[in-house]
Amino acid sequence: MKKDFYEILGISKNADAAEIKKAYRKSALKYHPDKNPGDKEAEENFKLAAEAYEVLSDPNKKAKYDQYGHQAFDGSGGFGGGHGGMNMDDIFSQFGDIFGGGFGGFGGGGGGPRRAKGSNLRIKVKLTLEEIANGVEKKVKVKRKVQAKGVTYKTCTTCNGQGQVMRVTNTILGRMQSASTCPTCGGSGQILDKRPSEADAQGMVQEDETVSIKIPAGVTDGMQLKVSNKGNDAPGNSIPGDLIVAIEEVEHEFLKREGENIHFDLYISFPEAVLGVSKDIEAINGKVRIKLEEGIQSGKILRLKGKGIPSLNGYGSGDLLVHVNVWTPKTLNKEQKQFFENALNDEHFAPSPEKSEKSFFEKVKDMFS
Repeated sequence: MKKDFYEILGISKNADAAEIKKAYRKSALKYHPDKNPGDKEAEENFKLAAEAYEVLSDPNKKAKYDQYGHQAFDGSGGFGGGHGGMNMDDIFSQFGDIFGGGFGGFGGGGGGPRRAKGSNLRIKVKLTLEEIANGVEKKVKVKRKVQAKGVTYKTCTTCNGQGQVMRVTNTILGRMQSASTCPTCGGSGQILDKRPSEADAQGMVQEDETVSIKIPAGVTDGMQLKVSNKGNDAPGNSIPGDLIVAIEEVEHEFLKREGENIHFDLYISFPEAVLGVSKDIEAINGKVRIKLEEGIQSGKILRLKGKGIPSLNGYGSGDLLVHVNVWTPKTLNKEQKQFFENALNDEHFAPSPEKSEKSFFEKVKDMFS
């Protein structure tokens, strides 16, 4: 079982952004590979801290994590900030500024070139209610920018491959030296040398790639999942960006979703309500037979336990709520009309709700509780 992100950083769920950043810096410096050379356990803790910070430092990701836990990102398909898709260069590329001047890249001391990260790609994936309930693997075709075959890079002449340029400024306190990212190579220490004719100015070409996406059961409309390293490449010795997958739920013809619960409107005739009847109703994975008692009332809600949407965090499933509606005929023939006219004063047809019968508002309250 994956360790809780708050526990990894040693903070409470009420920690603000400054506390989260401070806790991550403390943990990162403690387990930094430059301080723990060859220590695999320290390296693992270093990656875990980066994974925790990647999620908790982003308000949207933090909210999803607080609601769904680890399943909000990695489910069964390896999404999100999992350190399984994050190497040391990922960490230093994204969070290197947090370490201050004391440390740099993996084994790189305080300076040196940075590996650039390619831009992210975004796609929408439409899912039916059945696919959401059961989980699904989707294969999608994406156009990615990748380095062209035959492209070569050379050492940046502006920074001599260091990725940084030094500036000396005269102040009243004397000469001050500062370092900044090289404007020519963007900090990578490399510039384009040779490129084939089909490549763009950065030595990149577009290629189609089929990506397999494992989507866990219980996702919601608008949720974003991440497939690491399936975005665009960047020039030189770079890290690919990520593929961001936005979930779009396709509306079902009969079933309505409300969180993990499913609602179904069942219409029955007046004779069926009086005599009772067995009915086949729509459920997510096929039809379910239910029995309606004699004299069932319109507005009755039948709850079928566990027939709804599975919880994304693995805590069971929602329910299927069947709303019974007795259909009143709008047109009658002469004999039918006569029957109901004769029944107008029949005591068996007079409304006589029992005290145990719940009001409409009580039913709504129960439904949402």
